[in-house]
Amino acid sequence: MGLFGYRERRVKATTVVFDGKTFGASPDRRGPVGGGKGYRGYPRPTHAVDSLDSLLAALKSSHTGDIIFIPGSCTVECTERVYIEEMVLEIPAGVTLMSDRGKARSKGALLTSGSLQTRPLIRALGSGVRVTGIRIAGPNPRRSLEHHHRSFAEGRGHDYYYGFPVSSGIQTEHPNLMVDNCELAGWSHSAVHLLRGSGHHIHHNLIHHNQYQGLGYGVCHDLATSLIERNLFNHNRHSIAGTGLPGCGYTARHNVEQGTSLSHCFDMHGGRDRKDGMNLAGSTMAFTNNTFWCPKPAIKIRGVSEEAVRVSGNWFYQGAKEKAVIQEGNVRFGKNAYGRHNPQSD
Repeated sequence: MGLFGYRERRVKATTVVFDGKTFGASPDRRGPVGGGKGYRGYPRPTHAVDSLDSLLAALKSSHTGDIIFIPGSCTVECTERVYIEEMVLEIPAGVTLMSDRGKARSKGALLTSGSLQTRPLIRALGSGVRVTGIRIAGPNPRRSLEHHHRSFAEGRGHDYYYGFPVSSGIQTEHPNLMVDNCELAGWSHSAVHLLRGSGHHIHHNLIHHNQYQGLGYGVCHDLATSLIERNLFNHNRHSIAGTGLPGCGYTARHNVEQGTSLSHCFDMHGGRDRKDGMNLAGSTMAFTNNTFWCPKPAIKIRGVSEEAVRVSGNWFYQGAKEKAVIQEGNVRFGKNAYGRHNPQSD
């Protein structure tokens, strides 16, 4: 059983083959899509902690190359100190924070905050930070559809909407963040928020129930670029999103959307969203070998990217390209498979 009662279904049949070409998401040498049991790539820890106080002390004294381990049996409850002290778990450059999700049936240590204004719970202080093998639970897995309706359909506006606080799990303004083999859920703004930097790598995670209406992102980009691969997504509003500003972009490959999304799954904002008078939707994007089992549109690009967007090797739920990918130009389609139950290749 995952966070918020989520039932982790065994993932199978995420690929289909036509004329010798494989469409959809496949595991790799590091383990299964979504991580967990069978994952390979656990670093050797240099420190072990088992409480919030010992974790804070270890983070304060750690240096590049240090690997801080939290046993999978531990729950690190952060709610009170986040609420009262606005505490953030700050990880110095080059430091790894880890647990053992998937190893010997471990679910991984649980870091959790029930404070609605947790933003963020974890912050990278420099380049090369890694968070691996941990469950990271936020305060709000709900959609809050009525609050969104009151805010906008009834004319109260953004000030009313943002009067209710939002939360983020992991945040960075520095390059080369790696988040792998984690379970991230319950973050009303975003599970992972990439504000700046390049070289980010988000892989082999289970990312679900980040679905607050109006926000609700699994991985969110501002002026950042990343590689997002072999993650399991479900019950998000947008599993991947970006502001669409120059310098914003991502490559999404070998990810699986398991079936439920509040809106389209993979997103890039355009100028109409930002109201900046441009129709720019990011600098670079590629969508290759993903599996979408969600009836909502798989990809929506709300403008035109600076560089041509590549869409190839995916297996879409929809039976037609126009229903699977909503776009406004500068998109190059390779061969994809369409149709969840009776797939066909174009």
